[in-house]
Amino acid sequence: MKPDQHILKLTAVFEPAAEGGFTCHFEELPEIFSEGETVDEARANLWDALEQVMAYHREEARKSAVPGAVREELQLAAS
Repeated sequence: MKPDQHILKLTAVFEPAAEGGFTCHFEELPEIFSEGETVDEARANLWDALEQVMAYHREEARKSAVPGAVREELQLAAS
């Protein structure tokens, strides 16, 4: 399969919060969660949470990187 044929799909779940607004998480990554007053705000906050978790894991992984390891950044399109 060519790299441009790979599509990563995550399922965002938005649930009404008792105090108002919405809580949200990814079904596939339940440890990444957020909230917002509207679904749009919750979605933006959820993407931000995903970016923060990815940045954290990237930094941690590089602390114990094997010398000579090859890194390749893959770009994933979001819809």
